[in-house]
Amino acid sequence: MAETGATELPPTPPPHSPVTRAERFVWLTARVLEQRRFAHHFRGGAADPVETALDAYRNEDGGYGHALEPDLRGPVSQPLHTAHALRVLDAVGRCAGQRVERVCRYLTCVSTADGALPAIHPSQRDYPTAPFVPVVDDPPSDLLATGPVVGLLHRNEVWHAWLFRATDFCWRAVESLEKSHPYEIEAAVTFLDSAPDRPRAEAAADRLGRLVREHRLAALDPDDLDAYPVAPGYAPGEHHFPYDYARTPRSLARAWFTDDEMARSLDHLAAQQQEDGGWPVRWRHWAPAPALEARPLVTIEALRVLSAYGRAVD
Repeated sequence: MAETGATELPPTPPPHSPVTRAERFVWLTARVLEQRRFAHHFRGGAADPVETALDAYRNEDGGYGHALEPDLRGPVSQPLHTAHALRVLDAVGRCAGQRVERVCRYLTCVSTADGALPAIHPSQRDYPTAPFVPVVDDPPSDLLATGPVVGLLHRNEVWHAWLFRATDFCWRAVESLEKSHPYEIEAAVTFLDSAPDRPRAEAAADRLGRLVREHRLAALDPDDLDAYPVAPGYAPGEHHFPYDYARTPRSLARAWFTDDEMARSLDHLAAQQQEDGGWPVRWRHWAPAPALEARPLVTIEALRVLSAYGRAVD
């Protein structure tokens, strides 16, 4: 029997929401750009501060550098940095105007003979670079670099002469894929999601979806990851999931997966939030600063994917 007059325990406070936990993580670890992006996407912040923060990475040639993509250190402009910048501008509705005109002039200058982009321009050779990113003197055109840039420019109805040959390259590259790896497939999806020829894009996406399932490039059962091979050169455990390909329900890649497969992948993504509020970086760690700078990027993208699918994050 309880003692008379015993003090009742206070109710247990509700757990912090994923966004609240992530916000503390971002303030503790993130660059100014990611702080501004977080504020814009999850706290009603304006787009202007995001653009201002992004300007710190822009070079006179119209491209972006200064380790905007954390695995490429140094000041020089690179296609991968510039693709990153376009993703930021697209996400805040500012992928237009003179800023993007300057980007297209830079893309024209660094294009290969067939009008597409190399993954890494040789100017990176003098600066620290992730060991899994090769720097060569005469780099070939690369779908990984070109697809996302072309897709984002089409998505924002940018019209520039550079896009003609680059778009043709992307079609040839996507439609000839027989073997691939997850990051290349993601690049192809970004292109196809906004390519102007929608019937052709839908047909190409349908073929890629069959390739992804045939080659087990998406881990469909997060509880049995041993059943899914990791691509050669990837870090141990660097699996890719349905949400990595279909980052929004509107993506053509969404049709590749059943509702149950997508739901389980989103459950897995939500469960990956760590005690400090951030999400883990799945690719290889090669130096402290790139790993530290990448985690806020990954964290923001995880929250954006969950939000796009209507998962409660706040």
